[in-house]
Amino acid sequence: MAGHICLDIIPQIRADDFQFVPGGLLETGPAILATGGAVANTGLALHKLGAPVRLVGKIGDDVLGDVLRKLVSGGAPDLAANMVVAHGEHTSYSVILSPGGRDRMFLHCPGCNATFQAADVSDDVLASSRLLHFGYPPLLPRMYADQGAELSALMRRAKSLGVTTSLDLSMPDPNGPSSAADWPAILEAALPHVDLFLPSAEEIFWMLDRAAYERISSLGGEFTAHVGASDLRRISRLLLDMGSAVAGVKLGERGLYLRTASPDRFGAAGRAFVNPAASWFDRELWSPCFDVQVVGATGAGDATIAGFLMALLRGNDPAECLVAACAVGACSVEAVDAFSGIRSWSETSARLSRGWKRSSTHPGDGWRLDETRGVFEPQTG
Repeated sequence: MAGHICLDIIPQIRADDFQFVPGGLLETGPAILATGGAVANTGLALHKLGAPVRLVGKIGDDVLGDVLRKLVSGGAPDLAANMVVAHGEHTSYSVILSPGGRDRMFLHCPGCNATFQAADVSDDVLASSRLLHFGYPPLLPRMYADQGAELSALMRRAKSLGVTTSLDLSMPDPNGPSSAADWPAILEAALPHVDLFLPSAEEIFWMLDRAAYERISSLGGEFTAHVGASDLRRISRLLLDMGSAVAGVKLGERGLYLRTASPDRFGAAGRAFVNPAASWFDRELWSPCFDVQVVGATGAGDATIAGFLMALLRGNDPAECLVAACAVGACSVEAVDAFSGIRSWSETSARLSRGWKRSSTHPGDGWRLDETRGVFEPQTG
């Protein structure tokens, strides 16, 4: 796991008390200190699921860095062994305002994530890994500068060493420099070297189809509620044409959509794909979510990716990877932080085997439900 990492500070707030009043005081409960960012969220979730992981992120030599390193090492002492300590720099942190039942708000300090670069991920780490998951380039200025030269260089280097590569995004700050970056050019340069690409709907439509993003946003409410199958087919076709082998779109409460490339592309998909079967080729699938009591959505997308990657590393087919992704994501939202709700792989599998109820999400006309697998596929014939 490599890329963005930070310390999450999460005050406990009652939803009915949550309002900003200038000069006022809002009493909260104790603050939760947790690891945040793609490196920690996805990496520690994979560790809890039972996968061996190494975390590569950049932290400062300050008090917050000490706290973050201790939290990372809590799962196992060697988890922080590959963290890069930036002397004289500040550790990144986020204050997450997450009242129950309402959307979150973030106050974020980039800290030394601003200096993260491709060289921070060593060849030694890559050569001994089956898979590299890289997260949140919009929060890593050096990785998106010069039309993503550092990002594409890292992914190209990983591919040259036989590694399966995975990429996740974050939403650019609309008032920051990342919003001015040429994201179509950045992704066009990176995706030929990316095997798995699983952004959220908001992120990828904002970056690659601004007209669709504005149209969907204008409908009000949750963005994902208005994303249709035709929108997903168009954007996923673009991602596959750019070079990704697997293009997924996270849809929040509506689940996870997936589309895959032709057999030729999987010949270069790296060590995590061991002789990929025909079940991976030219597929289109949609998995609904599982019913849970949502406590907090922090890190849910990262946990969803962890479930997908864990199933992939175990040799599962794409339908099984989708179901595992949604299951782990559902476990994640049962806790206020990104990590506490995650269960072991055996516990998650047992929960699935007991007939865990799914949401009533349906992609619409033209799709059929495979009741055995629990995923939707386009109707044929």
